[in-house]
Amino acid sequence: MKHKGRFGTFGGFYVPEVLIPALEEIEVAFDRWKDDPQFIAELDGLYRFYAGRPTPLYRAKRFSELVGFNVYLKREDLLHGGAHKVNNTLGQGLLARYMGKTKLIAETGAGQHGLATSMIGALFGMETKIFMGKTDIARQNVNVHKMKLCGAEVIPVEGGTGTLKDAINDALRYWTAHVDDTFYLFGTAGGPHPYPTIVKHFQSPIGVEARKQCLEQIGKLPDIVTACVGGGSNAIGIFCGFEADPQVRLVGVEGGGKGLDTHEHCATLVTGSVGVLHGAQTYLLQDENGQIRETECISAGLDYPGVGPEHAYLKETGRAEYVSADDESVLDAFAALIRTEGIIPALESSHALAWLMSMKGKLPHETNIVANLSGRGDKDVGIVESYRPLE
Repeated sequence: MKHKGRFGTFGGFYVPEVLIPALEEIEVAFDRWKDDPQFIAELDGLYRFYAGRPTPLYRAKRFSELVGFNVYLKREDLLHGGAHKVNNTLGQGLLARYMGKTKLIAETGAGQHGLATSMIGALFGMETKIFMGKTDIARQNVNVHKMKLCGAEVIPVEGGTGTLKDAINDALRYWTAHVDDTFYLFGTAGGPHPYPTIVKHFQSPIGVEARKQCLEQIGKLPDIVTACVGGGSNAIGIFCGFEADPQVRLVGVEGGGKGLDTHEHCATLVTGSVGVLHGAQTYLLQDENGQIRETECISAGLDYPGVGPEHAYLKETGRAEYVSADDESVLDAFAALIRTEGIIPALESSHALAWLMSMKGKLPHETNIVANLSGRGDKDVGIVESYRPLE
């Protein structure tokens, strides 16, 4: 264990000894380049001209009328690739290039991080391998096809439940044997130090922009900021823009699956307990013997039994609160945003929208809420159709 990257008692460095030099190499490189003017200028140019930043803050007028208060959407779904993931892959991919690495590997659940990594592999001319559980490959086949179009090799993970947890396990095993020329482009704000810090840094433009946009468009800070939480990268990205403003309530929404009265959910912070997973101490879904519980959620991107350690810290300190949304309410929210705004949200993002809908009649009409629309829902239309066929 290494006494760095701690958020209170959470986080840390619980990894096999063979990975410690690789992680330290990344930490040194990140500390060296993140404030370097050339690196910053190059990354800012990529954010602006390749990814499409800044993304707009949009007042969803008809959706606001539906729920009874003011809802503003941070439109990360408009980024190249269709999700916030490209913020992080551009940052880490550029860091890998500055470090002289020639190959990228990544894990993926919903396929958005895998696609974003594949795009950056093509952009920078780097060989790319994506580890993806067999269950997720089946339910996210459109993104799998896009990754292959970018030239990436998609490696099916057969073990466990064939979801994100298992993809991370296999990616870590592969990296152990290929650390010299390969950069592990980790997708969420979890894992061992320095990844939670690195991912937060490269996702921070979401919160920085949203805070500025609120002051410009609303004339003040919002009352509430909400986002879906799986591993937690999109949420930590927007929360960090408001974390120092105690009057702004931060609400993370996890996957409730079929309901919290069963084990078929992913609400780690709502029902989990403290343990160690994928190199960090955090909240986990585990049984009385410390074995990781199987999870099930309509959203592949939230189908993960852990959470980023900074979210565990925000829960423990009370700075943020965490709730869950079950599959049925998520499907309702998915449909509601499309019907009121003509915007197709990702099922991940629809968890935050489901919480907003659950607050109807419980908040004053003048309440201003910013919801991070972390991705678009093209990838999920088939899943929704299987649950609720159109007549």
